[in-house]
Amino acid sequence: MGYNWAPFGQDNIEVSDKAAAALLTRCLAAAQAGDTIAYFDLGVVYSTGSHGVGCDLVEAHKWFNLAAVAGHEEAQVCRAEVADDMTAREIAEAQRRAREWLASIARKAA
Repeated sequence: MGYNWAPFGQDNIEVSDKAAAALLTRCLAAAQAGDTIAYFDLGVVYSTGSHGVGCDLVEAHKWFNLAAVAGHEEAQVCRAEVADDMTAREIAEAQRRAREWLASIARKAA
């Protein structure tokens, strides 16, 4: 599925908080359905602090990790790049959050 983030943040187009929140909500819903591209897109959002979301490398790593585990090759590279700017404790927290996310999806599917 994925989301076209390109119209936002390019050519100095400003995004309203409401539009950014709606786009983020749709992307999170796709992620809950297991959409690998949505995982990657969320990693980009959190790593860049875009679309009304503050920069959060732990969350970015979590989403890139989920995408990478699902086979998204670019996410593997992005996860490594984000990890370069994180402490071992932050990486461990991101991995814990990723496991927690997968467990919550499994519970919903059951």
